[in-house]
Amino acid sequence: MPTTKPELLTNLNSNFAKLTPGGIREFDYKASKISGIIKLTLGEPDFNVPAAMKEAAIKSINDNDSHYAPGTGTPALRQAISHFMRDRYSLDYDPNSEIAVTVGATEGIYASLSAIINPGDEILITTPTFPLYMAVTKILGGVPVEIDTSTDNFVLTPAKLQEALANHPHAKGIILNYPSNPTGVTYTESQIKSLAEAIKATNLIVIADEIYSELVYDGQHTSIANFIPEQTLILNGASKSHAMTGYRIGFIAGPQELMKSVSAIHAMMVTAASDPAMAAAVAAFDTAEGKTATLKMKKAYKQRRDFIVDALKHLGFDITTPNGAFYVFAKIPAKFGKDDIKFATDLANQGKVAVIPGSFFGAGGQGYVRVSYATSMDNLKAAVKLIADFVKEDN
Repeated sequence: MPTTKPELLTNLNSNFAKLTPGGIREFDYKASKISGIIKLTLGEPDFNVPAAMKEAAIKSINDNDSHYAPGTGTPALRQAISHFMRDRYSLDYDPNSEIAVTVGATEGIYASLSAIINPGDEILITTPTFPLYMAVTKILGGVPVEIDTSTDNFVLTPAKLQEALANHPHAKGIILNYPSNPTGVTYTESQIKSLAEAIKATNLIVIADEIYSELVYDGQHTSIANFIPEQTLILNGASKSHAMTGYRIGFIAGPQELMKSVSAIHAMMVTAASDPAMAAAVAAFDTAEGKTATLKMKKAYKQRRDFIVDALKHLGFDITTPNGAFYVFAKIPAKFGKDDIKFATDLANQGKVAVIPGSFFGAGGQGYVRVSYATSMDNLKAAVKLIADFVKEDN
């Protein structure tokens, strides 16, 4: 086994030193080693990929669809995405110049931020939120500015945005993730319209991560691009809505002038997504089977949400009921204090249930845990019994 020459370690990207060690995957990995553990950790749908998507991928393979695709994705998939955005959200994007297919929404995050960040640029990030936004911003030499929304039911208000801009007048962009990971909270149409009006008066570039947009339980998802398309890059994909996490298909949509830079960076990073996965995504975004499959999953998720929210509230957790995604962000019972990392660690080791500490999600997350209900109802019922035993014990 080779050993790195010690002197080389000083030649690495110095921005890595700014990253916080640990995180969701590491906690999940450690918890996975505990015998008998029930994991409510990852945002991994427990459904199988719908048949129409699998059949499309198999056909692609059998048809020897194995050559380089255009960097922004196959014309068929970009057309399907354009139809999906128009059908679901009344948004009009040119498939030839305003859409790029990415290797999951994760790559979309990196490509979008790479296109706008120069060293020292500030990026406003509403928290608690998916920690990758902060990590990528730091790696690129940017400065994440966290806006804690925990006192406003996890929704960014125009007043709080104005306060952040007053303190950071040269901020380059803002990241909005809704429905939210980790809170499951989303914005009403009036809330997102008010926020858009405040942003319109600025030169902020909005990166709207709407990967959970199809999983809104009451009402409909409203994209901020319905109000300020000229300032917005939308991230979305098939992972959450169609249980296609392993296929790694995401996309970015935005105005042509912004998409030129984003698409160029994307192509330099990965060239293009794989042909069979893109063929499957066409079936996801542009067929009746794809739409039906999502609605079936959403119905199951809503039943699980209702169960887990009610159960945890009865056990002393304080919860803002989520209206989207498949997470509950629960404030731990008062007797455990605010050390969510200790609580989650003890719950895993002693209670045999794994959840994610809220502190991993930035400002406002301390004292909370994220509970994923992207698992079976049987698992959720068993987990609730174990959590009940844990919280009722004298700790």
